[in-house]
Amino acid sequence: MTTEAAAPANEVHLRGRVSGVPTERELPSGDVLVQLRVVVPRPRRRGRGGAAGSAQRVDTIEVSCWTARTRAAALRLTDGVGVEVTGALRRRFFRTGAGAASRYDVEAAALRGVRVPEP
Repeated sequence: MTTEAAAPANEVHLRGRVSGVPTERELPSGDVLVQLRVVVPRPRRRGRGGAAGSAQRVDTIEVSCWTARTRAAALRLTDGVGVEVTGALRRRFFRTGAGAASRYDVEAAALRGVRVPEP
């Protein structure tokens, strides 16, 4: 273990496939938001004693695009294409009929279409 203090960081880098069509909506505040889902395969890992790890093979991650640049880039993406996203993990709070709720998503700082291997 190192004795140097590491600076805090909130950095996310994803490479996967777009799942579904990115959606654009205007919020009551007037802000425009584009959201998309990115599916990222999980690497196969072995657990203790050689047993298989989680049976889950992919993670589906919500991505929010707030800037004009990231919104435009997201809206050019189609279902199934490869995408690379950099950004930060955010916890969003909102109200539902059942009361207050929250969820995590990735706030995109940049995204672009990329080639990814077939699953």
